[in-house]
This record gives sequence, structure tokens and C-alpha cells, in this order.
Amino acid sequence: MIRLVDVEKTYYSKAGNIEALKKTNIEVKEGEIFGIIGLSGAGKSTLIRCINMLEVPTGGQVFVDGQELTAMNESQLRKARQNIGMIFQHFNLLASRTVYDNVAFPLEIQGMPGEQIRKRVEELLDMVQLKDRADYYPSQLSGGQKQRVGIARALASNPKVLLSDEATSALDPQTTKSILQLLRDINKRLNLTIVMITHQMEVVKEICDRVAVIENGSIIEEGTMYKVFTEPREETTKEFVKTVNDIKIPPIIDTVSMKQAYFPGSRLLVNLTFLDSREGDGENEKSAGADQPLVSALIKKFGVDVNIISGKVDYLKDIPYGTLLVEIMGDEKSIADSVQYAKNVGVKLEVIGYVA
Repeated sequence: MIRLVDVEKTYYSKAGNIEALKKTNIEVKEGEIFGIIGLSGAGKSTLIRCINMLEVPTGGQVFVDGQELTAMNESQLRKARQNIGMIFQHFNLLASRTVYDNVAFPLEIQGMPGEQIRKRVEELLDMVQLKDRADYYPSQLSGGQKQRVGIARALASNPKVLLSDEATSALDPQTTKSILQLLRDINKRLNLTIVMITHQMEVVKEICDRVAVIENGSIIEEGTMYKVFTEPREETTKEFVKTVNDIKIPPIIDTVSMKQAYFPGSRLLVNLTFLDSREGDGENEKSAGADQPLVSALIKKFGVDVNIISGKVDYLKDIPYGTLLVEIMGDEKSIADSVQYAKNVGVKLEVIGYVA
């Protein structure tokens, strides 16, 4: 559906050239929700604006729905953009027009007859649950309602692709959740391909099928949301994951004298992640589910004591996963055997260190 081939974007100025994108290659499948996450200045907004050619790439090719946008003239681009809707962080609504008129605006530009506009606008306002706000002005709406108007407007011309540029960044957590749920519903109902730019891992976790991590204009990691979240390779990705999955070690545990090797009387502090057994690539047939009784198995098999310090069960989109911070106590061999057993049954285990 969307394919970027060696796309580059350089901004030229007297102060010096800025390489916003460096030979970027991405492929987004039809009907999926694809996330692009990065810090401010990483190049993610430039990337998404290259998809609809609001930013013209310095080099490379952009394909959307089988058409090469980088080979089109202005007239051809205007027509192609009717298949690409876009929603923005700050809504970009017309303050002097009502909700109804804001949604109708792109259809009026296309020259659609009035009766067809009315029917389409009513259908869209019903979809975003704002039918009773048709005669309101943007100043009379909450942030979440404004974004719903923005979504309805972006869908007015019945596009095949929806681009979302930090669309939830200006919203509170509860409103963000409702907007993400709306986008998921629209994605399923219309089989709409959605590309989401964000700096929030919570957004990626909630809605995306696949995700790419961008840093300094380059894609540094890409894969299924589940894989990237549970097995991050790059340090930047790990930092993003920590924002929603960081296990805090309580002050009562003395981490100052922590060591990486066993010493008499010490306890091993480990972080366990239980992944849903339905996920994966088939390489690990013994993948441990979030409900596996691992703790009791370690106690029975190896005679260790296991103290659960903290834990939680969460969801990556619709897939459950669990995390536990535990202490394992016993002799050196029993602790080592416990760690190896946990790894063998597919539990992801991070050794934090030995504490007194």
C-alpha cells in the first residue's frame, strides 16, 4: 500500500544543511496500523509529510496504492492526495466554520453536489459520535471532540490511507485512549491503512500492528509491535519501552552494594517477562504464557525461595504479557539452575544483580 524507497530529505540553508531523512526504506501493508516513533527532531514528521508529498523528497521514490507520487506533477498530486487523509496534533480546524462545515469543506473544494455532501457529512459525524455537535463551532468543543472533527474531515473523501501526525499528543490520557479506540474501529470497519507518528510508546502499545523507530533521520529498528516491545535491540528503543514497562526497585532493597557475581548469603534480583504463547515466529515451542506457574516450579524443582517484589499484567494491543520483579534465594548452583530453567521454558529473564 505504501512504499518508500531510499527516500532522503535535506533542508538547505546558509547556516548549514540538515539531513532530516537518510535513505529511508519502509513498506506499509494494506489495512495495517503502522507506527513511527522517535524523539523530537528525529525526522518522523518529515517522513510522514513525504508520504503525501507535503514535503518533496530530495531523493528516492514514494509509492502509495501502486502509484509513484514522486513522479507526478502538481495536478496529478492533487488528485492522488484525495486518497490520503491526514490528522494533526493541533487539529487545524477552521474557527469560523461549524463542525458540519469543517467536515464538508474538502468535499466543497472537490465540487461535490450539496445533497451528496450532506449525506456524507452526516454519515461521518455519526461515525465519530458527533452528530449532536454538527452546529457547534470549534471553540465550543473539547480537545477530544476537535480531534474527532479532524478525523471526520480527513475521511471525507473516502481515502485509502490515513496519516496521523502526533494526533494524540495534545490530549489527556483518557481522551487519548478514546481517540485510539476510534481509530482502531475505523481501521477495522473501513480496512483503512493508518500511519501514526508519535513519541509515545503508550500509543504504539495500544494500537499499532508494526512499528519503526527513527533516530537522526534513519530507521534503526523495525518489526511487529509485539517483537519490538518485548525484544528491543537498540538503546533508543529500550528507553521508549521503559516509559511504559519500567520495573521500579523499591528503596528497601540495597542496590548500592549490588554485584553481578554470587556471594555468600546474597539474593539474585531478576526481572521476568511472561509472553503470550500464541505470539512468536514458531522457533520457541515452549514460550511461557503470562499465566504459567513458574515461581512454584522453581521452588519445587530447585529448593530455592522466591520473593515477589512487584508485578503486573498488561496488554500489547490485545495480547497479554506479564512482568515480575523477584528475588531468588538459595545456594549458588540452585540459583544458577533456576535461571537456566526459566530461560529454557521461554520466560524472558533479565538479571539485575546480587544483593545482600
